[in-house]
Amino acid sequence: MDKIDKKILNIIQKDFPIVEVPFRVVAEKIGTAEDDVLERIRRMKREGIIRRIGAVFDAKKLGYVSALCAARVPEERLRAFVDTVNSYPGITHNYRRNHAYNVWFTIISPDESTLQSSLAEIRERTGIPDILSMKASRTFKIDASFTV
Repeated sequence: MDKIDKKILNIIQKDFPIVEVPFRVVAEKIGTAEDDVLERIRRMKREGIIRRIGAVFDAKKLGYVSALCAARVPEERLRAFVDTVNSYPGITHNYRRNHAYNVWFTIISPDESTLQSSLAEIRERTGIPDILSMKASRTFKIDASFTV
């Protein structure tokens, strides 16, 4: 990554322009062309530096429900399990843990019934029955942005 890549990352994390042509605005802020910004973002996505670009909403304020889930997945089934989980639109992220429950993920749904149906379907499709669903009793908001 060079200085321009780092500037792009800092802007899109903390000051993403909410306009019709956001990447043109990013380009103007750092003194380069919109096509250059877009190509750099594509490259950083290919290289795994950027996983996704998207808004983060407070699901609860929008009337949605969410849960933190933990699954006990045998090592040899890990990839298939994660691929299945990631195919659901309500999955916000997942991560591996060094624990008996080795895959954790968050899920949001329009209502409790849909959330439970999605989890039941994930259990059935993956053959992994041991998935805990934990509702938040208190909300902690973490700023997951990184100064580059």
